[in-house]
Amino acid sequence: MPDLSIDCAGIKSPNPFWLASAPPANSAGQVQRAFDAGWGGAVWKTLGQPIQNVSSRFGAVNVRGVQAAGFNNIELITDRSLEINFAEITDTKKKYPKNAVVVSLMVETRDEWKDIIKRSIDTGADGLELNFGCPHGMCERGMGSAVGQEPRVNQEITSWAVEFSTIPVLVKLTPNVAEIVPHGLAARRGGAHGVSLINTIKSIIGVDIDRLVLEPRVAGLSTNGGYCGAAVKPIALHMVAQLARHKDFGIPISGIGGVSNWRDALEFILLGSTSVQVCTEVMLRGFRIVEDMIDGLEEYMRTHNFNTVAEMVGKAVPSYSEWGDLDLNYETIAKIDPDKCIGCHLCVTACMDGAHQCIHPQGSPMALKLGLKPPPTNGHGPPPAGDRVPLVDESECVGCNLCQIVCPVAGCISMVQVENGFPSATWNQHVTKGLELRPKKGAH
Repeated sequence: MPDLSIDCAGIKSPNPFWLASAPPANSAGQVQRAFDAGWGGAVWKTLGQPIQNVSSRFGAVNVRGVQAAGFNNIELITDRSLEINFAEITDTKKKYPKNAVVVSLMVETRDEWKDIIKRSIDTGADGLELNFGCPHGMCERGMGSAVGQEPRVNQEITSWAVEFSTIPVLVKLTPNVAEIVPHGLAARRGGAHGVSLINTIKSIIGVDIDRLVLEPRVAGLSTNGGYCGAAVKPIALHMVAQLARHKDFGIPISGIGGVSNWRDALEFILLGSTSVQVCTEVMLRGFRIVEDMIDGLEEYMRTHNFNTVAEMVGKAVPSYSEWGDLDLNYETIAKIDPDKCIGCHLCVTACMDGAHQCIHPQGSPMALKLGLKPPPTNGHGPPPAGDRVPLVDESECVGCNLCQIVCPVAGCISMVQVENGFPSATWNQHVTKGLELRPKKGAH
């Protein structure tokens, strides 16, 4: 049986799946139910001077029938007293000693940081997370992303926390910056034991076109909020990988942003995350999703011969290259499996209108002009009928894989490597050494 236990910057948990600091980790009742469901850890909803939240406070983007593909909130930190929160954290840690309990914090002055860190440590918590990421409400008060966007301030406050703390300190970074590396390095210089990222992305979720008011609506007004959910995963993966591959970074990462299932979590791990935090998917589906996450990760580890999570951390990072180091002579073309094709012709439309005009219906003037012929079937699917199976003009196909992306049938369209006789050559090698590049396609 694979071992899912982890040690993230000195914070241990039975598996890498943590609740992010957010509504699902707002109270002892929630966190304890989560631990009972199988979650390995939880980052408590951010503590500070309690605030008053607004109503309403959540919004969502629905895409082609998918509810809440993107999610937005204008909620702030805890609106419950510090006394209640600390009592509940203490109770939770006593009842669940093997689960990771991390306290998220956000205050202003050095003295406030010293006091709240001491009180957090007294609960028995396993670690601290400094919230330098909130992009609304708190940043206007000089906290949250106002700190995370200034490396010097980030470093200074991190150094305070490390000075005052006897338990590991994570710094939660904001994505609302041009480049993440300077901010991760600032946290490292401040002595952080690790970082967590990303926090939410500053955004406007949409407009109520009947009331002419931004959403979510608070009376007749609204404001920008923090964008999260499945839609932000590519941004989060990029920022995690940027830090993981930087030669001067070298501290653990807790990955956050758009994790909906075990595959998403694994991608974060392969790009350098030791633990993975989840918020939006829990809000939409409940704590039970962790069961599939655990089962899926265990099965992957079994079938890929990984014994521990640590063995997987960062395994995909070496494949992250700069564009100038990619092989420009590597070539692929689209192949359509006639046994799987359902004749929807989505690939034809996408290629003709959005790509390189190299996929044509059977019997079309262009197909006849080019002399394109349908590929033979393997005898397992329905026989070719009329123009059901589109034809690929391989001489013009550039291997962009748009057709594969829009195809609704798994495995119907494959991108197949072709041997073109040209040795490997990158742009950098072409510029510096004069290596020859293969002729361009799709330039008609």
